[in-house]
Amino acid sequence: METEFLLPDPDNPLTQPFWAGCAAGELRLQRFAGAARMWWPPRVMDPDAHTTEHEWVPVSGRGTIYSYVVPHPPLLPAYEALGRYNVVLVSLDDDPRLRMVGNLVAADGDGGFVPVDAATIRIGEPVRVVFDAVEGVPLPRWVRA
Repeated sequence: METEFLLPDPDNPLTQPFWAGCAAGELRLQRFAGAARMWWPPRVMDPDAHTTEHEWVPVSGRGTIYSYVVPHPPLLPAYEALGRYNVVLVSLDDDPRLRMVGNLVAADGDGGFVPVDAATIRIGEPVRVVFDAVEGVPLPRWVRA
């Protein structure tokens, strides 16, 4: 099925383990052999040790809002109907140097999610990851912790 949304390729060899974790309800990050540090976004080679051996490790999925924006028109056609949605940058508790982008949402009680009013978002606010499938791709989103 063709879509106008810009969705990642969950079968990309570099990121497939990440998307498999999302599908399983687990946030996973890349860690290179012999290193304690995790990386996001993933990369082919450890920039410090120059090794390519790596594993994907589960992390807590908890963090704090580091920053946020509200995109305003003109938006790409596929996103116009979504209007003034929020985009948050989350600093992960497991390693605050690692930051992930997503949307702050509220569970609606029926297993779905609704956007949070951007006027209520506060930098430093604790959040936790949730997964919301968009056209079959499980995207990490964030809810207040």
